[in-house]
Amino acid sequence: MHVPDGFINAPTSAATGVVAAAAVAVSLRGARRELDERTAPLAGLVAAFIFAVQMLNFPVAAGTSGHLLGGALAAILVGPYTGVLCVSVVLLMQGILFADGGLTALGVNITDMAIVTTVVSYAVFRLLVKVLPRGRRSVTVASFAAALLSVPAAAVAFTLIYAVGGTTDVSLGKVATAMIGVHVLIGLGEAVITALTVGAVIAVRPDLVHGARGLRQRLKLRVNGALVDVPAPDGASTAPVAARTSRRALWITGLATSLVLAGFVSFYASSSPDGLEKVAHDKGIDQKARRHTSADSPLADYGVKDVEDARLSGGLAGVIGVGVTVVAGSAVFWVVRRRRTPDVSPTSTSAV
Repeated sequence: MHVPDGFINAPTSAATGVVAAAAVAVSLRGARRELDERTAPLAGLVAAFIFAVQMLNFPVAAGTSGHLLGGALAAILVGPYTGVLCVSVVLLMQGILFADGGLTALGVNITDMAIVTTVVSYAVFRLLVKVLPRGRRSVTVASFAAALLSVPAAAVAFTLIYAVGGTTDVSLGKVATAMIGVHVLIGLGEAVITALTVGAVIAVRPDLVHGARGLRQRLKLRVNGALVDVPAPDGASTAPVAARTSRRALWITGLATSLVLAGFVSFYASSSPDGLEKVAHDKGIDQKARRHTSADSPLADYGVKDVEDARLSGGLAGVIGVGVTVVAGSAVFWVVRRRRTPDVSPTSTSAV
């Protein structure tokens, strides 16, 4: 759903740029409360994973494909504020290096793909977690539903933006019907990817999943007719060391998976236009689309310039993209983490 230059007029693009900048500023402040020494490295990895999976277009209808947007996945794994930043980093890398999504439309894309998807999905997720039984399965179910609804929500948001600042005279009703219809189908793919990924992380490190915090329950024993907490096992003091090792293994596994997806599996992705491209072509929205400013980039269109072999060119571009995104994302979240205000509340003081 990357909006290219020329779909939306300059005043509306500028207005969404202001909205996006304000949202990113708020998210930078909010992410300070979400990130700690455990989750900050995971956030950079989440951005790289979203970049990789967005290269895997999957067929959803005749001549139409879809790909992950990632707002729901990021919000549930690392928190809504950090989630906005993760998707924004991905969109920035794609726009500058790969000519995917217009640079003048960057505000539109961040508003639509980062802000709307994250806010809608996390609101739905929190609501469902409150009403479903407390447990890991409920988190996975809530992740599926939240991701499913976030994609058509983004389609509605684009339709509204187009209604305000579209550059072509196309029936709004036809645009809305086509956009929402195809993105409901894409939402199913988004939901499956999100639920599987969240479920996989919960299975090995539930404490690292932002959306699962507070759902863990201590085991109970019945003693003289009363339930009491199970005491911590001997050797509990070694838990932090084991946790660090597990986080490192999780990070390496996640990065390796992202590299394989972007560098190899992406070659087998659907070549059909995605939902927005298909609707834009069928309804005439793309009549005033402009050539991307970075169209001559060495990595434009997810291929390495002057590398003739298509498989090698696309694979190298994917690997480079994952590497650049994980470095850029990790740098952003490291800085945000360093600026975090220490918790000096009475509660934390008394617990020391």
